[in-house]
Amino acid sequence: MSPRDFWDWPSTPKRPPPAHGIKVKKAGATWWGERWLEALESVLEGDSGRLSRGRTYARAGRTHDLVIQRGKVSARVTGSRPTPYAVSLSLNHFDAGVWKKAVAGMAGRAQYAAELLAGTMPQDIDAVFRAAGVSLFPRSREELVTNCTCPDWGDPCKHVAATHYVLGEALDRDPFLLFELRGWTKARVLDALRTARGGEPPGVVKRKRRAQDAEGVAPEVPGVKPGKMTQGRYDEPRVPLPAMSFSFDAPVVPGAVLRQLGAPASWGAEDAPGELLAPRVRAAAEVARRIALRETDSGEDAPPARKPRR
Repeated sequence: MSPRDFWDWPSTPKRPPPAHGIKVKKAGATWWGERWLEALESVLEGDSGRLSRGRTYARAGRTHDLVIQRGKVSARVTGSRPTPYAVSLSLNHFDAGVWKKAVAGMAGRAQYAAELLAGTMPQDIDAVFRAAGVSLFPRSREELVTNCTCPDWGDPCKHVAATHYVLGEALDRDPFLLFELRGWTKARVLDALRTARGGEPPGVVKRKRRAQDAEGVAPEVPGVKPGKMTQGRYDEPRVPLPAMSFSFDAPVVPGAVLRQLGAPASWGAEDAPGELLAPRVRAAAEVARRIALRETDSGEDAPPARKPRR
């Protein structure tokens, strides 16, 4: 008899899920949520049976009271016993040196800064962390510490797996939780990013404004002083324009933007938006490409459009 059989025999009927339980609809709808769920299989190395039961628990809403604070995750999972099991997850925090290098790497890429300030996680964000000698996602068992009060000796147990799936869906909604699990909050990352790119964090700006108001000093308003310009040269560019080129090749990975955007908060369908919209977007893109290249279905150039008769 295995330890699992010992604790489950004789079997006890499970208590119903609580009304405030978190029902997972589609965990891993974004690329970062999917990467997080991969850690459950590759890092925790859990057996398929426990993972499957954990996924069922997550969908049934047996996980509740999820709290993410100071980089640690705690939750409770209702099982067969009267008292819910207490589950905790935590990741190793990055030290100040790692964060300094990572922020410098993110600030050095305008695309990274734009996407992060817009609330989206860049597709290859982990590259800047790997350059700092770490990874944003856990790569070893030592990085990810889990604990559960249930009697199951397996690691992870189904209660830990259920919490992991619930956390994966939470990461889909807020990718900055990845930073918080590594020790820095969203506000701290964005403030450091603004400072690294030459701007001042909002907190510093507010303190300066309060000091100016207290001293009765009017804030300096930046202005623009245009140079001399004649009416005939109004449309001329001041500097040579860069060369422009266009490509109408099909994307390497169809629907990548849809997967990156993820599901909106009001999305209620079982399938992710990318799964439903990707075929239509791909068909529309192919039509647009043919129009741009003046192609027909037979591969020949499309005839010129006829002028309407009057």
